[in-house]
Formats: sequence, structure tokens, C-alpha cells
Amino acid sequence: MEWSFLFFFNSALLGVGLAMDAFSVSMANGLNEPKMRKSKMCGIAGVFAGFQALMPMIGWICVHTIVQYFTAFEKLIPWIALILLGFIGGRMIAEGTKKGESEEESTGLGIGALLIQGIATSIDALSVGFTISDYNWLMALVASLIIAAVTFVICIAGLIIGKKFGTKLSNRAQILGGVILIAIGLEIFITGLIG
Repeated sequence: MEWSFLFFFNSALLGVGLAMDAFSVSMANGLNEPKMRKSKMCGIAGVFAGFQALMPMIGWICVHTIVQYFTAFEKLIPWIALILLGFIGGRMIAEGTKKGESEEESTGLGIGALLIQGIATSIDALSVGFTISDYNWLMALVASLIIAAVTFVICIAGLIIGKKFGTKLSNRAQILGGVILIAIGLEIFITGLIG
């Protein structure tokens, strides 16, 4: 592969495809915390973008070094995403139910939950390392950075949409956010098993 418009276009399209899970999770986070500050929104989008850049590079490195171990790990990706997103989604539903009963103020998304979300939504991007394996390291890095930039923009949009509807949904927003996370986990799991 060489530097061309097609390289940048394909990288951007890859970013859009990979960012869809992070977009949905960002909407759930916005639903959960409708009064989220802009700095926190940028931080959340930055974490998702960082993981979306890191995972293809890790996949690229694995393809060029320890490919036999990576192919064995690839079969676990749907299970890992299902467990992580199911756990976070279940906690959000439980907290939303308690909040509905006691009317407590939401504490918002913690750094631990955000990192788990980042891993869960980007773990399928490891397999992109196979897609970009014919790139040299610089092209793989640029492709990963394009994916990250696209993910950042899409996640900001998801957070804005989630915040808007979170304000309208009030107490039910956290429960809906948890259901969305579990649904995303199931989608990744089923797609991984079928594909």
C-alpha cells in the first residue's frame, strides 16, 4: 500500500465502522449524566479515541511478531466484550433502579468504568491489525491516528445526543444506558460468533 487519497479515505471509513460501538456507549454515558461538562466529554471521547488508535497498532505489531498467539486470542474477543459491557450495563441498571427509588443524584462515570468501556468497545479493533498488516509502521500509525480522530468526533456527537435525551428521560436514562451497553455487548458477541 502506498500513500494516496484511497489510503486516507479507507482509514476514515475504518474509523467510522470501528467507532459505532463507542458512539453507542457515548450516548449511554450522556444519558447517564445529562449535566456533563465539556471537559469531561472531551476526556471520554479522548479515552475512546486513544483505545481505538492503540488496538490496531497492537494488532499490527502482533501480526508482525507473534501472529500465532494473536489468532488464538482473537476467538476470545466477543466473550471479553460481552462480559465487560454486560457488567457495566448491569451496574448502571441496578444503580438506575436504586436512584429511581431514592432520587439520589448520579455520581457520573468513573475512570475505572470509562477504561473498561474503552477496552470493551475497541477490543475488536485488534483484528484491524490484520487489515493493515501490509502497511509499514508509519502508515499503520497514521491509519490508527485517523481512526482515533474519527472516533473522537463521533463520540462527542454521541455524548451530545445522549445528554439531550438524558435531560428529558430523567431517572429512566441510567436504566436505558445500561440496557444499551448490554445490547452492544450482545451485538459484539453474536457478530463475533457468526463472523
